[in-house]
Parts: sequence; structure tokens; C-alpha cells
Amino acid sequence: MRQLDDQRDDAVSDVLTQMQVHSSVYCLAELRSPWGFRVVGRDVAKFHLLLDGHAWLVLDHWEPLRVSSGDLVILPHGSAHAMKDQPESKVEALDRVLQGNPLDQAARLHYGGKGAETRMLCGGFGLRDSAPQVLARLPEVLTIDARGGPVGSWTEAVFTLLQQETAQSLPGAKAILAKIADVFLAQAVRAFLTNLPDRADPSVAALADPQVAEAVRLMQVQPEVGWTVGQLAYRVGMSRSSFSDRFRELVGEPPMRHLIRSRLTQAAAHLATSNRTVHEIAKLCGYQSDAALAKAFKREYHLTPGEYRVTAARRPIIDIT
Repeated sequence: MRQLDDQRDDAVSDVLTQMQVHSSVYCLAELRSPWGFRVVGRDVAKFHLLLDGHAWLVLDHWEPLRVSSGDLVILPHGSAHAMKDQPESKVEALDRVLQGNPLDQAARLHYGGKGAETRMLCGGFGLRDSAPQVLARLPEVLTIDARGGPVGSWTEAVFTLLQQETAQSLPGAKAILAKIADVFLAQAVRAFLTNLPDRADPSVAALADPQVAEAVRLMQVQPEVGWTVGQLAYRVGMSRSSFSDRFRELVGEPPMRHLIRSRLTQAAAHLATSNRTVHEIAKLCGYQSDAALAKAFKREYHLTPGEYRVTAARRPIIDIT
């Protein structure tokens, strides 16, 4: 078992060593309540880094998530979403917001009313020279405290540098901000992957099979959906029995067992890399209550979510620098 764990750690280290994050800063948004904008879904990973104030992230099939200064919100699969000052605030398409409020020379967006201010860095990113399954392993939304916390205390100093840089309008600021964003994004992806309790991807055969690979992807990026074997089979264009047999053969376990494991590994990684409450993590990972998550988590890992969070905080993150 120890040898298998070492092999998994080596595999994760190899992937992370090769991983290069390349981010692009779209704008530095300076927003005053009330405000709200909607971002269309595109196959480009997106991020929002809250510098000051707070906001609400809204996706169609989720309850609104509150994010505050220091929170990094990552949407690895480019999901459509809205950002707003309050859950009930109206939103406007981001393209229209930009048309009515052109960016200044420093790529700053000024938008909203006359209330409390929120500042955030908005952009997109890609992973270069990385195994394709890296992004596939990430959930639909990943939130991490960029100021430090369970991710790493050194990021607090970098976050302070970022706040200082955005307070100025020096030449080349957009390029500098993109480089700083690279640091946070790389650390966030690294922290999430290295804190997955089970770091083994499905077999190569499963990833090479387009229908089974798509089913695995759906489980990973939409864990909150109440999937059944029949629904997954329909989504990948197979009969229920054929899908179930092929999935078990290639992945090594039945679809519903894999779904449970996928949900719990994501819950464990959220516990290790974010300050989200157990209730919030339960909603993110497809459980109707924190009690339901706690019961399933204890059965799988022999620890409560709280105990796991304490244990994970003592475990060093793999250093790839």
C-alpha cells in the first residue's frame, strides 16, 4: 500500500512539475453597489480574484455562493455564471456592461451605483504542457483563500503585493497582474490536486474511451447533479446495461460507486484547500445536508469532515518550485 501511495505521489508530482499556468487579465473591476454582470459559458477557464469587498457567485443549478476579499474563484470549465453584490441584484450581460463602460488605459472597469465598493481582478487562464486530465479533475467551481489559510501562508505577502499594484496605474500593470495571477492559479490547482485523498485517475483505457471518459467528466464537473446510471448512459449515447458493463470494466468499479467516490474526494479537497463550511461543501458536492455529507465521509475515510480538515492542515503541500 505504501508503494502504491508513493507511485501516486510521484505521478502527481510529475504532472504538477510540468504544469505551466498562463493567465490573461481581462479587467480590474471597480464596482459599486448595486451591480451585477453575467458571463456567458465558453470553453475557456475563468477566474475572479476578490481584492476588496464581497460578491455573490451565481450559477443556474447552485445556491448563490458568497465570496469575500482574498477569495479566488476559479471556473475551470468556463461555466456560465453571474457575479453580483447581492443575490437579488439584477444582472446585465458583461458584453453590454463593457460597451456602456469602456475600459480605461489601465484596463479598469468602473460600473454600478454609488454604494459599497468591491474590487476584483477578472480573467481567464490555460494550462500549458500539462496532461489533459488536469483540468478534468477540477470541479465546476473551485474557491481558495488567496491570502493564505490552508493553502499557504506565503500567499498573503503576494496578495498584499497585488493590492498595492492595483492601487496604482503604472505602465505594464496588466502584464504584471497576469504574472501575479499565474502564481495564485498555479497554487490553487496544485493545492486541490495534491489534497485529493485518491489521486489515481481512471485507467488509461477509460480516458481513451470517449463515452466512459465523458461520463467520468460529468461526474467530476457536476457532482451536485442527482445522476443515475440511466441518465449517464443517456448522456453518452449508450444503453443502460452496456454503459454499466463497460464502465465497470474500464474504471474498475460501478458508475454509482465511482460517483460517490468522486463526490467525496472533491469534498475532501475542498476541506483541505478552502474555508468553506461543511454545509457549503455538501451543496457543492451533491449532498442535501451537512449531516448527509458527514455520514458518507465518515464511512469512506473514517474521519469526520472537521477531523479531516484538521489533519489536512498539518500535511505539507508538495513543493514544485
